Amino acid sequence: MTTPIGFDGFAAMLVGAAEVIRSHHEELSRLDSCGGDGDHGSTMVRAMAQVEKSVAGAAGKDLAGLLQDVGWAIMGVDGGATGPLFGSLFMGMAGAAGSEAIGDSAALAVLFDAGLAGVRRRTKAQPGDKTMLDALVPAVEALGRAGALGLSLDEALEAAAAAALEGAKATRAMQARFGRAKNLGEKSIGEPDPGATSVAYLFEGLAKGVKGHA
Repeated sequence: MTTPIGFDGFAAMLVGAAEVIRSHHEELSRLDSCGGDGDHGSTMVRAMAQVEKSVAGAAGKDLAGLLQDVGWAIMGVDGGATGPLFGSLFMGMAGAAGSEAIGDSAALAVLFDAGLAGVRRRTKAQPGDKTMLDALVPAVEALGRAGALGLSLDEALEAAAAAALEGAKATRAMQARFGRAKNLGEKSIGEPDPGATSVAYLFEGLAKGVKGHA
């Protein structure tokens, strides 16, 4: 995709993400039941409902306004750290977005890098701690590489989705160091982290959404 991503394009990406995450909510709750209270899937469903509501109510705004609305809406979702962390992702992106559309993969990488910085301000977790960062960091790094190579926007998002998925899968072998699952110690090893898995589905949906908009 070479067409710049503006309000309509990002709205389509967000709706795509909501659809993919909703379709996997039972899996996300199952993964959370291994070390948490089993509500991550339902929390993400509520978060994605807020995303869709924000998209529908943000008509006439620019990209920064859309992302800010989405970020604030997700932050208000009950469910432990999920709302604040995923909300911070979009709030960070909003701070880096302007009124202009995203014209290339390098600009898209800058946007998501700002989102990652927003998440990092919310948590002390690092890659390897079995959290959403284990999928988010590889995804953002993949976007950076795509930008440096001059890949198209849809190619960049496909690369990010693949990296996020591999990162999420890798958490299966990790021991949790944050959240309720950390209390399990080595028993937390064996299943992928639900937050990282949600990030993988988020990027899968973003990639599908931008293709559908093209």
